[in-house]
Amino acid sequence: MDIARTPPKQTRRNSLIAAAAVAVVVISILLSRLDPAAPTIAKEGVLIDSVRRGDVIRDVRGPGTLVPEHIRFITAAASARVERLGSESGRKVATGDLLLELSNPDLQIQTMQAEQQVRQAQIELLNLKTNLRSQVLTQQGVVATTRTQYVNATQEALAADSLAARKLISAFEANNRRAQAEELTTRYRVERERLALMEAAIDSQIAVQSSQVVQLRAIADNQQARLRSLQVRAPDAGVLQDLTLQLGQWVPEGTTLAKVVQPGQLKAVIRIPESQAKDVQIGLRASVDTRNGIVQGRVMRKDPSAQGGSVTIDIALEGALPKGAVPDLSVDGTVVIEKLTNVLYTGRPALVAGSGSVSLFKVEPDGKSAVRVQVELGRTSVNVIEVIRGLEPGDRIIVSDMTQYQNVTRVRIN
Repeated sequence: MDIARTPPKQTRRNSLIAAAAVAVVVISILLSRLDPAAPTIAKEGVLIDSVRRGDVIRDVRGPGTLVPEHIRFITAAASARVERLGSESGRKVATGDLLLELSNPDLQIQTMQAEQQVRQAQIELLNLKTNLRSQVLTQQGVVATTRTQYVNATQEALAADSLAARKLISAFEANNRRAQAEELTTRYRVERERLALMEAAIDSQIAVQSSQVVQLRAIADNQQARLRSLQVRAPDAGVLQDLTLQLGQWVPEGTTLAKVVQPGQLKAVIRIPESQAKDVQIGLRASVDTRNGIVQGRVMRKDPSAQGGSVTIDIALEGALPKGAVPDLSVDGTVVIEKLTNVLYTGRPALVAGSGSVSLFKVEPDGKSAVRVQVELGRTSVNVIEVIRGLEPGDRIIVSDMTQYQNVTRVRIN
């Protein structure tokens, strides 16, 4: 049978426990729906810049070196061995000064053989002229003899015709005289044509042999020039650089032996990031910082292609160079692109390469926090960038690297 049970008595303690459990569940649910706490950054660890309106000089900057405008490279005209050093790198040289001596016995033999071939060709040309002249003279004698025989035969044929008409000689004899006259007429014509042909061929035969002499002479002159090049001399006055050869060293043909530069005529070769170099044009004003003074200049050349993420720009320097300005000196070059009038601008944020839409942290008026905002940026300069929209004059933004906070929308500034 069923037994009736009395329900437990509700006490105050049990009620408090149940209420506490419900409160814990509700608080857990609310906390789970809250956004994570904003990270805190130190104010001294970030750079903050303000948004301003005014005029901005737009420029680009890049590192580089000073390079001589005029460089004469001295190369080996023939393979040879270093016999003597007449100078060394860093010395001033005048035009024609002996820099080093090279030797190559094979080149000397080749030069003598080339000269011998020239002399042989000249002898053959002289013999050819003699033989051709002798042949012409011989043929002229044949023509003269044939002409005499032709004249005699013609006269005899005429006489035979006259005698035959008077019946003083036979018809057979008259016919023989006429046949001899016709033969000698033909022989005389042939010998004259042969003489004309020989005289016409003289010039062409001599020209062919003469051209052979000229070619061999050019080869011999080239060999002589290569032999003389073993005495390496300075082509221009200047400072000798990169002469690093050692005695006894074998130098292949075409090897750069040294170079002569004019240190007073230098230009700056700087490297501009390819994202900024698109606006650099020839003729723009520029300045070069040599770390011992600033020299004004103008863009004189721009590389048509980028290498290693940068474009090479040549700057022609104007005015006197500061003390210590020497080739290969490290410098910083700045090229002025244009002047922007009455534009909204701010300091250039880190890792921002160019124009476009980016998200930046804008500092709130109380200065205790910063929120992420979308900003459209325009033309860039070395240190500042144009603001198209998203910020107003007086706004402050964080321009230092904030990539570690790219997943948050707010940071606290302590």
